[in-house]
Amino acid sequence: MRRRLAMLLPLGALTACSLAPAYQRPTPAIPAALPVAGQPDEPAPATLSYRDLVRDPRLVSLIERAVANNQDLKAALANVASARALVTVTRADLFPQLDGNAGVTTGDSSNETRGNVGNNGNNGAGGVGGGNGASTGGRRTTYNANLGVSWEVDLFGRLRSLNDAAFNQYLGTEAAQRATRLSVVAGTANAWLALAADRSLLAIARDTQASAARSVELTQALLKGGVAPRTSLRQAETILSQAEADQAALETAVAQDRNALELVVGEPVSDDLLPASIESLDGALAEVPAGLDSSILLRRPDVVEREYQLRAANARIGAARAAFFPRIGLTALAGFASSALSSLFDHGAFTWSVAPSATLPIFDGGANLGNLRYSKAQRDLAVANYQRAIQSAFRDVSDALARRATIDRQLAASTRLDGAARDSLFLANARFREGIDPYLNLLDAQRTAYGAARTLTQTRLLKAQNLITLYQSLGGDALIDARPARDGGTR
Repeated sequence: MRRRLAMLLPLGALTACSLAPAYQRPTPAIPAALPVAGQPDEPAPATLSYRDLVRDPRLVSLIERAVANNQDLKAALANVASARALVTVTRADLFPQLDGNAGVTTGDSSNETRGNVGNNGNNGAGGVGGGNGASTGGRRTTYNANLGVSWEVDLFGRLRSLNDAAFNQYLGTEAAQRATRLSVVAGTANAWLALAADRSLLAIARDTQASAARSVELTQALLKGGVAPRTSLRQAETILSQAEADQAALETAVAQDRNALELVVGEPVSDDLLPASIESLDGALAEVPAGLDSSILLRRPDVVEREYQLRAANARIGAARAAFFPRIGLTALAGFASSALSSLFDHGAFTWSVAPSATLPIFDGGANLGNLRYSKAQRDLAVANYQRAIQSAFRDVSDALARRATIDRQLAASTRLDGAARDSLFLANARFREGIDPYLNLLDAQRTAYGAARTLTQTRLLKAQNLITLYQSLGGDALIDARPARDGGTR
């Protein structure tokens, strides 16, 4: 038996054959260089940790908690574990399956023998004599212990292709988990910055509301003294009402921002980790080196995920092709059988059998051909999705770089506008109190100053969020690559 099994083992060397097409990474359908923004000689980063970007320890702490507690990230990790388990399932088909069993069989058996009817006479008198009969019956018990081996000899690589497809699908799921982690990091930072900006806007609304309330009181006094017309009072009340409405809306926005932050972090956030205002965060984020080589986009987790899906689709073509060829299986059984438990493992009780088989598809109604066409179509779909992911990544980075190229000028202009509007409001208020200008001039100055302050806050938020967007669009600290791996798979 050992000699026969040894003769079958060399067949395992034939399982390395594969009918899958040789994989070639598609040429990215994007320009070779990213748009120039900032310094043209910036090197492309090999890795960029969020700790290199974020300098505020409060935000670093929140990101660490989000990575540990975010439920979307936990779900992504569970998907990775599930895909890894499926790889184990498909890989097991490449090896012989061994099954052991033992049993006992008990049954009844009986044999019955009947005697002949005989004549016995005496003194001429006839008589009937009873015949002799014998019957035996008993219980028969059989003991057995067997070891069975079943194996599909993968001559044409069907199982190998399916295993490669499952392995690449697992690697794609792992890349998706890294993309989710990157989104969690960026989402935490953006939620934190949005809360800071809304707190600044709320402070502006409160200051404007307080200033407008004082203007209303002043115009009421002037109206009673016959100095100001009723229109001045109504004009003062308009800016007051607008500020009160904005204040109420922003109080809601601040509460909702905190709820959004706690959702992405995955746990309640203490007050000491929250920003007071967007103005207090100057220097909280570092500049992101963008680099100019678009090949860096091939290492983004979402792009890598699409490439692994393409590799999996390519491997499934090999499995579909192999379905046209025979399937060769080997089944072997070795064991012991005896009517006595004490002699079950005696040499004479040993039995064995080997049953090779081959199945060749002759007529399947076009099912194999349809599966092959379907696999090729899925490969073409995966190519399109891969190219689309690269193009989307290129646009993300290009948009972020376009914003980066102009945000400093926009911020400088907004700062000048805010300063001019504040000075204009101061002068208009003084001229109104001295009776030089009507209240309409002061109202225009108040509205301009209010709008300029809000614009400056929003521009500060845009600049901070642009750094986060650029970090995320470049792939952040989750930069990986799709490369060949051991055992014919990919990594």
